[in-house]
Amino acid sequence: MDKKIDDGKVKLYVENVLINDAVFITGNIVQGEKKIKVGVVQFDVRNGQNDANLTTALGYLAQLSAQNVCLAVLPEMFSCSFDNENLNKHSKLYQRIVERLSLFAGENQMAIAGTLPEKEKDQIYNTMVFIDVDGKVKGTYRKLHLFRLTNEHLYYGAGNKIVTVESSLGRIGLMTCYDLRFPELARSLFLKDAQMIVVSAQWPEKRIEHWKTLVKARALENQLFMVCSNRTGLDGPLQFPGMSMIVDPMGEIVADAGNADGTCYAEIDMTLVKTARSNIPCMTDRRQDIYG
Repeated sequence: MDKKIDDGKVKLYVENVLINDAVFITGNIVQGEKKIKVGVVQFDVRNGQNDANLTTALGYLAQLSAQNVCLAVLPEMFSCSFDNENLNKHSKLYQRIVERLSLFAGENQMAIAGTLPEKEKDQIYNTMVFIDVDGKVKGTYRKLHLFRLTNEHLYYGAGNKIVTVESSLGRIGLMTCYDLRFPELARSLFLKDAQMIVVSAQWPEKRIEHWKTLVKARALENQLFMVCSNRTGLDGPLQFPGMSMIVDPMGEIVADAGNADGTCYAEIDMTLVKTARSNIPCMTDRRQDIYG
């Protein structure tokens, strides 16, 4: 199912199993020349089932490709979820999964981002891979902030680099889930002139209001687009609500995917970043002499 809204400012699209769960809110998008379609994928990531999860992800990516979406974001640990006791086995599939996504990206001229387990020496990382529209890996980002409430710090190494990628769609910053709670990271990406931040997450239902607030705040305070994917389904006692979303530089939600497995996407105008930063010159007015 494909539902479209066009009010002269932004075009929004949602494809979902339960279309009524999707919420459409027109955003503050200004017409311009640099329009692109960006999308998010959300699904119930099956614990430890790499092949099934990759098949599901590719199916939803194909739906977005059919609508000429040129950037899609997958959930955190989309390949195997947090099957932490078997990470060594799952990490051996890292290269094969990245190669499969790269092939799809190149064939469909779609940039893809998402996280999966990567091993270097004896350490496992929760690593976001950014593949550009030509199928080439343009950057990788190892999650900086590990969520202690679920013992991530016992199974994963923390990254040590802030990452932006120079993509065919512009300069894009990379973040993962818990990173949203650390405004310093998003501000660092802003200072590196990121025009968009992509986020992969597994954010639970009981803190979904935090998710909505933080995504909007990071967009608004840094005057950029946020394209954020969150999983659905159950993992033990945790319920995941989806609510993947796309937010513009004025903090307006321009598309969200509701609670069902599926996708949503929006046609956005990247010139809104420059407009927002010109209208409210936060970069110019920063007091670096006081707080750096």
